[in-house]
Amino acid sequence: MTTELLASIVCTAAVLAAEPPAATPEARAVAFLAREVPRWAVQNECYSCHNNGDAARALYRAAELNFDFDRAALADTTEWLAHPERWKDNGGEGEFSDKKLADVQFAAALAEAVRTGAAKERTPLLRAAELVAARQDADGSWIIQPDAALGSPATWGRTLATVISRQTLAAADAKRFAAAIRRADGWLRKREPQTVFEAAALLLLPEDVATKEQREASLSLVHRGEDAGGGWGPYVTSAPEPFDTALVLLALAPRASDAEIRPVVRRGRAYLAQTQLEDGSWPETTRPAGAESYAQRISTAGWATLALLATK
Repeated sequence: MTTELLASIVCTAAVLAAEPPAATPEARAVAFLAREVPRWAVQNECYSCHNNGDAARALYRAAELNFDFDRAALADTTEWLAHPERWKDNGGEGEFSDKKLADVQFAAALAEAVRTGAAKERTPLLRAAELVAARQDADGSWIIQPDAALGSPATWGRTLATVISRQTLAAADAKRFAAAIRRADGWLRKREPQTVFEAAALLLLPEDVATKEQREASLSLVHRGEDAGGGWGPYVTSAPEPFDTALVLLALAPRASDAEIRPVVRRGRAYLAQTQLEDGSWPETTRPAGAESYAQRISTAGWATLALLATK
């Protein structure tokens, strides 16, 4: 080896060593949310389901996994979530103030804060769960949107809202809220998934809640709905969207080690990595597709981050 070649190799190695490694999609997403989560309350003097609900859930999970970000980004949100009695007075009575949606989303975020240890007291979660239980409809579901409406990142839709509200009640006190959980289970077991979106939501249920037929039908829809390049849209024939892809990945995460599921998850993660924007967020998934929505963009980023963290 010549002296010149050796010097060139040493120089190249030194340059590569000096360059920081490229941030992973998860790290870029967490950095984005750490900027975004506290911003809305500071600028608008109120809290929002998209910043302090979905996005905060992702940051609580990232903190649990020891991602590098300033934990102060969650301090104000955690304080807000710890006082469910204040939630009704947040954001006024304008057209974008949906108090049922706020209760179920803030309660879900609080449940994640408690689960990860970011919130130390369980009493606020019990109060939040009481609010959620009071919002349950007579048939056992939580109606956020009409039954025929597709859920979106910020508004969830009826099936996903019911699944997550059930999770919140179980996390708070499964025995205390047994009657509400039982009614939710009764409604959920009757669902016959017609869309990839609803199939993914039903796959989030514990295996002793969903029926065998329901799980099989849901997995079939997920497999049929996968895009050739990876990712999923709300319907089997839809183009992939970040939110629907994230929801499917979250549903498949417990099965990610299965030989049949592993490559499917890998392709879904690749789709999210490819569609991530420069600032670490994702194009918002809207219904119908292609619209602009700040709320849906932040919620989409929250869901995509949760999915990447769950399948990392």
